[in-house]
Amino acid sequence: MSRLPGLRVISVNAAAAALVALIAVCLAWELWLAPLRPGGSLVALKALPLAFPLRGIFAGRRYTYQWSSLLILAYFAEGVTRSVAERGAAQACAAAELALSVVFFAAVVTYSRMTRAGA
Repeated sequence: MSRLPGLRVISVNAAAAALVALIAVCLAWELWLAPLRPGGSLVALKALPLAFPLRGIFAGRRYTYQWSSLLILAYFAEGVTRSVAERGAAQACAAAELALSVVFFAAVVTYSRMTRAGA
């Protein structure tokens, strides 16, 4: 029982860190590291939906954790697809996106389960 509050804090911190890192990776990927077009592209706007759950993730709002677990699946799918299809820096960015989306998903599911009624 004494481990549960610690696990809750770890899951909140992991979710917040993974989300912020994923925003940074998406922006760096599409603007500087390996943009689809030289000089950056509007694909960088894919980071915008990740900003919506930031406040709720930092505040520990259970509902935000629940719906953001569905949002992150799109980034997981892109990471899988582009890590296979791309080469070089784009492939590394896709692998980072994939890893961060898995960490985020695991953290939000853990937090959601720990904060459910009756848990």
